[in-house]
Amino acid sequence: MSQLRCRSNILIAALCLVGGYALPVLAAPQEPVASLAAKEKALFLDTLKHLVSIESGSGDREGLDKISALIADRLRALGGEVEFIEPNPAGTYRMIDTPEQIGRMVHARFVGTGTKKIMLIAHMDTVCLRGMLAQQPFRLDGNRAYGLGIADDKQGIALILHTLAMLKAMNFHDYGLLTVLINADEEVSSAGSRATISKFGAEHDAVLSCEPSSVNSDSLALTTAGIGAVVLNVKGRASHAGQAPEQGRNALYELAHQILQTRDLSDPATGVKMNWTIASAGTNRNVIPAIASATADVRVLRVSDYDGIEAKVRQRIRDQLIPDTTVEMTFERRRPPLEMKPAQQALAKHAQAVYAELGRTLIVGQVATGGGTDAAFAALNSNAPVLERFGVPGFGSHSNNAEYIDTDSIEPRLYLLTRMVTDVAQEKTE
Repeated sequence: MSQLRCRSNILIAALCLVGGYALPVLAAPQEPVASLAAKEKALFLDTLKHLVSIESGSGDREGLDKISALIADRLRALGGEVEFIEPNPAGTYRMIDTPEQIGRMVHARFVGTGTKKIMLIAHMDTVCLRGMLAQQPFRLDGNRAYGLGIADDKQGIALILHTLAMLKAMNFHDYGLLTVLINADEEVSSAGSRATISKFGAEHDAVLSCEPSSVNSDSLALTTAGIGAVVLNVKGRASHAGQAPEQGRNALYELAHQILQTRDLSDPATGVKMNWTIASAGTNRNVIPAIASATADVRVLRVSDYDGIEAKVRQRIRDQLIPDTTVEMTFERRRPPLEMKPAQQALAKHAQAVYAELGRTLIVGQVATGGGTDAAFAALNSNAPVLERFGVPGFGSHSNNAEYIDTDSIEPRLYLLTRMVTDVAQEKTE
């Protein structure tokens, strides 16, 4: 980091001499934050090794209990008031892939002497299956740290823990409340935690989410798409495909009809996307299929667009091809979009200035991408700034052998998140 600052300062000085004019002097990194970030790097990697070495797939309650216990112990050691929050069955939004046993959340409160309330969020679950760790353990290779779920999102947990360690070392308590919430079902659209995230989000003055940035774009995100799904289930009547096909009611034909007549509902003008991605039918080659099903992926940029696309699909499927078949539809609102607001833009501009102190450029994404985020739940009932991708830049999320983080970015991201907490707490961001 010091070499990077040195090169940046030399370049700036050279430009000033050649051009014959003065450029504004970049602010130097603040101490002791910069020095503490450098000291925390090795400890950060050690924490990350422990986190990655616990298998914690979204449906692995045993593994999720183990990793949540580790996280809770670390938060208590840092001075937090810690509790586990079990998902409330009554408040769980069940979808086709919701685990029978959803993992518990880890909630920590750090009470300070100020007035501002700040929340840091990340998730402990991964898409990885039990047993994969044995073939792909944590490892370091140059400036890359590899491991299952290391980018998405175990680096986010480590980032929060070591940011808190830095704040403790600084004896910083100028916030009113610093909340940490780590959930265990993000990869399955936060079925059991969404209500809690939304509730806490509305109670805070700023929410900083620690999903990873990309090694190809050192950035924050102010907006993301919402994710939905259309599930069609068709019931027909089975019969012998060779001897008496006319006695059957072909569910596959009906499903194909429904897919074709709803294939054009995407709207580039509003950013609504609907694409059929999964289909299945029948049981045997020589049997007219009595059942068929399909799933479509839906993306929206505004919460209100869910109503419109759902209504259009329901209207279209009233037109059936095969008599005596039934078509049942489920519309899943898996995750709302994170809609950009002026407060987010202002806070992101401050983050760019903080990052520039390190001689680094922070890109602020103001165009929604296709992916969803828990930050959207935090922002759902709030006008406070909610920013995404404070995490360490990574690559290969959801891959089974190439997921890694850029270890050279650990110090800058620790510096950035710590400074954002201190500056929001002290009202230095306006």
